[in-house]
Amino acid sequence: KAGKQWRNWVLTSVDFSFPQEFLKKEFSEENVLFWLACEEFKKTQGKKQMREKAKEIYMTFLSNKASSQVNVEGQSRLSETILETPHPLMFQKLQDQIFNLMKYDSYSRFLKSDIFLNHKKSEEQEENSSEAQTAAKRASRTYNT
Repeated sequence: KAGKQWRNWVLTSVDFSFPQEFLKKEFSEENVLFWLACEEFKKTQGKKQMREKAKEIYMTFLSNKASSQVNVEGQSRLSETILETPHPLMFQKLQDQIFNLMKYDSYSRFLKSDIFLNHKKSEEQEENSSEAQTAAKRASRTYNT
């Protein structure tokens, strides 16, 4: 359930800055960036574009010299040679590992973080304010008719 909530929030959040801000503080922002890059990669059309994006993902997140290296199990690492024959699901196993890491580690800490709790509190206040305004309008219509 937590994984589905995390995935839905990552994919549908209008303001993704909250989880990303938290992950930045936790020094694990690269995980969600990798996951999102893999989601985009799956939509890539054409072998040339796929090869370019695969290399970009590899160089950014997976190579030993990666600028934002993700922590994946050694046996799951891809060799650079696979980049020559890319396919939409070539990063799936690694993406699943990172997703599970976020789901079981980052997400539970995020739900307890000040960033999330403050965001949730402000949403609840907005919702309560909106409900109060709606009730006031209904009462106004009732008494003014």
